Amino acid sequence: MAEKDCSPPGRGAFIRDNADISQEAEHSMPTTITMPQLGETVTEGTVAQWLKKPGDNVEKYEAFVEVSTDKVNAEVPSPVTGTLSRLLVNEGETVATGTPIAVIDEVGAQTGTPPEQETKPAEPAGDRPAAQPAAAGNGAATVHDGSAALRGASPAVRRLAREHHIDIATLSGTGQNGRVTVADVLAAARMGPAAAVGQAVASAATPIQARPHAAPAPASGTSTYHAPVPGTTIPLTQARRIIAERMVESKQTAPHAWSMVEVDVTNVWKWRAREKDAFARDHGYSLTLLPFFIRAVVESLAVFPLMNARFTDEGIYVHPDVNIGIAIGLPTNLIVPVIKHADKLSIRGLAIVAGQLIDKARRNKLGVDDLAGGTFTVNNNGANGSYASAPIINAGQAGIVTMEAVVRKPVVTKDDAIAIRSMMNCCLSLDHRVVDGYVASGFLADLKKRLEAMGPDGSL
Repeated sequence: MAEKDCSPPGRGAFIRDNADISQEAEHSMPTTITMPQLGETVTEGTVAQWLKKPGDNVEKYEAFVEVSTDKVNAEVPSPVTGTLSRLLVNEGETVATGTPIAVIDEVGAQTGTPPEQETKPAEPAGDRPAAQPAAAGNGAATVHDGSAALRGASPAVRRLAREHHIDIATLSGTGQNGRVTVADVLAAARMGPAAAVGQAVASAATPIQARPHAAPAPASGTSTYHAPVPGTTIPLTQARRIIAERMVESKQTAPHAWSMVEVDVTNVWKWRAREKDAFARDHGYSLTLLPFFIRAVVESLAVFPLMNARFTDEGIYVHPDVNIGIAIGLPTNLIVPVIKHADKLSIRGLAIVAGQLIDKARRNKLGVDDLAGGTFTVNNNGANGSYASAPIINAGQAGIVTMEAVVRKPVVTKDDAIAIRSMMNCCLSLDHRVVDGYVASGFLADLKKRLEAMGPDGSL
């Protein structure tokens, strides 16, 4: 029987397994869904919540499971239209990428086992989220009662709420079908331990409104990563544990080397200042120095392609595409979404795509494809005032370069005059297995030259 392509757009995250088709009825088309790879170096994922139960109908590209890793919580879309027949992994269970997690019988399939006889997660009935009805109209339904909020929240969200002493019953969910998400909990937590309790988070664009019944104040001495308490030990969440493992692995595997140059960004800063108001009005995103920096980076990568490579046991693989990861710090996590084919985008295009990814990251809406395929990483440490840093390389890449704080200071110019200029350090960490100092210093020198040649006039 010919196998049809049912993969969703973007990087392939699902594996069709039709080995048993010959034993099914003529029109039976079971599709085995596997744990997707939510990021270039991610090797496992946790089933945070099943959004469908056995026997439920699933539309193609409709989210049916929420998966979490150290990098992201993502709702995974179905590659086919059909009926969810079996769940192979329990909620809260962590499995390797590529592991079968569910079976969907496509439209027209004749299943031989009733849904009630299929495998179900071994979670207590009172704790397992119930399937939510489809939202009416084009918008997602909003959860307004406490029991619905508790049923709709995934185990990871409920755990996070407990860590921050947030009463989920007081929150209005912004997720699919009104479910309370990680972003909803963090938005409430950002109000402070006392103010967060008893607040309703409607959406990123809706003011937070008070609830009439507030929960008890947080217990004294309880400590979390987002709200650390001196003299206490913060329990490691799965995300923090995996981040620690990945960082240690990167430092132990890749011999890190480091270099830095100082760049005069006076002219590009003036260019950005002239364009920022019109850009924000036309596109709805702030125009920062980041897209100008990324544009210079991709041009320098074209001159030094070894910086856009990775080390393998077979040799040094030079990537055909230039996909730039942008490191984004969140209250409890660090994630690196990817701008695909960044070398094909103008400064304007880079600013729009970066703005979209940053917005999605802050709302916990990044998908599988947003985190996959990075070949080189840019980190804007200067946003927090950092003057110099030595970042850890994203595993599987040859380098990571930082933008440090822009500082106004006196500088000796080429004609030996002294002028006040806007100066910025650029710091590069590199995998010394892939590149030597000669290549790395050449890349930084080229990046400096390109940044200093930008502005004060130009077209985005």
